Order: sequence, then structure tokens, then C-alpha cells
Amino acid sequence: MRRNRNIKILATLGPASSTRESIAALFAAGADVFRINMSHTRHDVLRELVGHVRAVEAETGRPIGILADLQGPKLRIGAFANGPVMLSAGDVFTLHLDPVPGDASGVSLPHKEILSALRPGARLLLDDGRISLKVTEARADRAVTIVEIGGRLSDRKGVNVPDTQLPIPAMTEKDRADLSAAVEADVDWIALSFVQTAADVAEAKKLVMGRAGVMAKIEKPQAVAQLDAILEVADGIMIARGDLGVELPLEDVPGRQKQINRAARRAGKPVVVATQMLESMIEKPAPTRAEVSDVATAVFEGADAVMLSAESAAGAWPVEAVATMNRVAERVEGESFYRSIVEAQRAEPEATAADAITAAAHQIAENLNVAAIVTYTASGATALRASRERPNVPILALSPVLKTARRLAIGWGLHCLMVEEPRDLDGMVEQACKLAYREGFAKPGQRVIVICGVPLGTPGATNLLRIALVGRSQD
Repeated sequence: MRRNRNIKILATLGPASSTRESIAALFAAGADVFRINMSHTRHDVLRELVGHVRAVEAETGRPIGILADLQGPKLRIGAFANGPVMLSAGDVFTLHLDPVPGDASGVSLPHKEILSALRPGARLLLDDGRISLKVTEARADRAVTIVEIGGRLSDRKGVNVPDTQLPIPAMTEKDRADLSAAVEADVDWIALSFVQTAADVAEAKKLVMGRAGVMAKIEKPQAVAQLDAILEVADGIMIARGDLGVELPLEDVPGRQKQINRAARRAGKPVVVATQMLESMIEKPAPTRAEVSDVATAVFEGADAVMLSAESAAGAWPVEAVATMNRVAERVEGESFYRSIVEAQRAEPEATAADAITAAAHQIAENLNVAAIVTYTASGATALRASRERPNVPILALSPVLKTARRLAIGWGLHCLMVEEPRDLDGMVEQACKLAYREGFAKPGQRVIVICGVPLGTPGATNLLRIALVGRSQD
């Protein structure tokens, strides 16, 4: 099954999409990778969902990626003695460690790490940013605050601390157990929440041990400030605009989205734009015009993937949401000015043989009007370098490693196939031409570009480019 677009669609599984039949319908509608939210998924359900996806993969013959999204630490206030309270601007409100029911004067905050890190002037945001507090007095066991933006506050609402780097690890014990279960179930990506530093990502990679890619979710200002260091370690990036939009001023989020997207593209790391892309389709069969424009913006930016959350997991129209996103992406990529926008954001190649080869493939593809670029890759590095160039022709990513082909399913423009290990270079070129013809990318008499590393099977050694002619009898 061939997609008529380059950007990929990541669909979250949930109550509305947990059967094999519904997953097959989502894939047919355009989903390329499936997300399993570990905040709401038991390990037995995780294994069941992975089994359903693998069954659809076997039926379609196309590698499908699976991403397990870890919950991360959940910072919440305690409970109130007599139900919700109303806070008004100017009120004094105290957050403390005492495990007693709260009232309008204060409430328990059972996270000593937060209280020990706070300083006067720091902000705390409660209930997804609906209530804003400013610290006036900070002690190890309590923080006295002034209410800046008031409202109704009820039990166990979430806490965000945008101005303070917290001494809290990105992974809880639950996350460690979920990570272990996910890699044992053979998922392809682990999404790491609450990333603040590159060390958070390094810790997760140490636990994963290469069995999956680690995708850092950028949802805190501290992560934006250390983006380059995080990109050095992470295998991919997710722009998680939900919490990012709580901790940053809303007007800053579009600019940070572009900053993160372009930085990830320069680094050659897949980047996913997530959160509230078609939010109204949770309940309605059609999106708003603003939501369509939001998806289109991510496509014009050249992001690797766009993500659906509750729209496909719990909404009334999961298949329609995927189909809508698919249609928008196809239409945007078909616009006459799409290529010029994507080209304008192209990163300069680095001074390595691999980058020189893939940059040359991009240039030759334009000059010679070739039908496709075919990459042969065991580790995935060659295909991701080709994808980073955002060429104007399809990219076939051939790999003898099924896990690699699945992981690459999230990459821009990559049509992934698992293939047998070729005997030699000539056998690989012949295989590339045959598959380009079989998959409908090239006709007899057309040329394809083949890039790979020799000796074959050497990870990250992209050093060869060959122009090959598709023969008259490639069946």
C-alpha cells in the first residue's frame, strides 16, 4: 500500500480503536504509526494492541511502527475538605506538605521536590494553567503564594512549574515498568515525557539498550532551552504542545514549534507535531477551519509526522479523523508552492561522506528527473539522511532488519520494505530496481538513484551512490 504523501500520520489507540478491525481501518485510512498511551494502558492490553497491529502488518505486507508513550511524573495537589474552592486574584494561598484536607487558604502539595526548588517570584500553574500563583515566600515544607489568576479549584488538579527546573527524574517507577513491558512487547519507539535535560533521555536510552528508538517529548521550557543537547542524545522529537502551551505563553508556542521542528530537521532526527490537531473531531465528523490550517502548517514545515490523540483513541469519528488528516496532507503537498517552502527550510549538509552522498542524491534527483531514491539500510541511518534532504521524489527504504523498517515508518517520505540481505552490490541494485517497479514508483526505462554503505551491512557507512536503469522485465 503506497501513500500519496510524505508526512506520516501517528494515530493513538484507545477505546474507540482497540480491535484488530478498527486498527486495520485506521491503517487503510492513512495511519502509518500507532501510539499506545501508557497513562491509560495495562500491560496485558499493551500486548494485545501490539498483537493486533502486527496482524494488520502481516496482512498488508508493510512495516508499521508502534510508539509507547510513557506517562511521566504527575504532579498534583491534594484534596479539599469541603469540595472545590474559589480563588480570587490577590488571595493568599499556601501549598504545604501537611497531608490534611485543604480549604480556601491552602492545600497539600505532596511533592517535596517542588517545594524545595521554589524561590520567591516563581510561578505555579494549577489545573492546566487555569489558575496562576506567584510565590512570595518559599520554605522546604511550604510555599506561600499570591493568586494572580483565580478560579474554581478542585481535588488533585495538576501542577506546572514553568520557571523552575525540578530535581525530579523524567521516569517514575511506573514508567520503568511500562518501558520494560513495552520493549518486551517489541514496540519500535518509546516516547519519554517530562524531559528537562539530555541526561533524562540518556537514562531512558540506557534502559532501552537499542531495542527501540527513544523520542523526547518537548513539553517544558527547560527542554526548549537545552534543545541542542537533547537532540544529540534523542532518536526523535515530539513537540507536545499541550503542556508546552500551559508552561509557555500561548503566543510563544507557534514560534517554538517552528524552532524545534527546524532544529530536529537539521539534526536529521524525526520530529512529530502533536496535541489538539483535530480536537473537534472527538465529537464532530468534520474539523474546524483553524484545525485544518494547523495540520497544514505542520505539513508546510516539513515535519516528519502529525499525531492524533483522543481523536482516534476515544472520539466518535476515529477513522474519519485519520482520513481527514490524510486528505489535508495530500492536498497541501500537492500545492504548487509546497516545494519552495520545504526547500527554503533545507539544512546545509554536514561535512561527512554520508551527508555529501545524500545531498548529491537530492541534487541528482532534481537534475535527472529520476523516479525514486532507493536506500539500503540496516541501521536506518542512510534512510534518515535521505529523508532529511526532503527530496522531490519518493524514497524507498529497504532493510533486511524488520525492526529497522518498522522504526523508519515515522520518517518523512520513507516507503519502508523489509528485504532479504543482497548477495553483493550488483544484487542490491537489481533488487532496488525490481522493488521500485513492483511498488509502483518507477516504470521500465526510468532511472532510480541507489545509495548505501559498503561494505554492505556496515551501520552508518553511507558512502556509495549509483544511478540505475529500471529494466523492461523487472517482475
